[in-house]
Amino acid sequence: MHPAPRIAAVVLAAGRSTRMAGCNKLLAGLGGIALVRHAAQAAVAAGLAPVVAVTGNAAAQVEAALAGLPLRAVHNPDFAAGLASSVRTGVQALGGAAGAAADGAVFLLGDMPLLRAAHLLRLMQAFADAPAPAICVPTYGGRRGNPVLWSAAYFPRLAELAGDRGARVLFEEYAAHLVEVPMPDDAVLVDIDTDAALEQVRARFAAQPHG
Repeated sequence: MHPAPRIAAVVLAAGRSTRMAGCNKLLAGLGGIALVRHAAQAAVAAGLAPVVAVTGNAAAQVEAALAGLPLRAVHNPDFAAGLASSVRTGVQALGGAAGAAADGAVFLLGDMPLLRAAHLLRLMQAFADAPAPAICVPTYGGRRGNPVLWSAAYFPRLAELAGDRGARVLFEEYAAHLVEVPMPDDAVLVDIDTDAALEQVRARFAAQPHG
């Protein structure tokens, strides 16, 4: 029997929240804690290790919001250059292009607070079952969402990304290795970019049990 793959997590928490009304959305309260802490807690609860949080905008406050969790915060000084710089920072924190720290990594957006460990465990199981090198993408209702679990084999390509687009730009190039993983709800499609979206998620969060 093959050993279970070692899966790390990179929580992308460096953004500038340019579409929000004068605040860092990752620090907005949801259920009594900061938005960014929800994604990090899901990663920890799923057993992902190591967990790296990439900070940028309001780095000290974001780190404070994550205090007490078993993770390492890594600052991305180039966060204003766009999402790709944070992906690169996360890859470097996991041991660089060689990916020494893990067989793969889940890249989580810090503004997806409805994600739970159960979603991540589905991705991890699909990764363990799939032929290597797999890229596991969650889906709901036929739509692809986040987070995405990348084999360490792709870390060199992730380390080459540039601009304000994430790693999804590589999907077409590696289409033969994409594994779509159906999810039981739309949490993998829900991120927060505007004040209106935040209020909608707050209403949903208040109405649903969360353990």
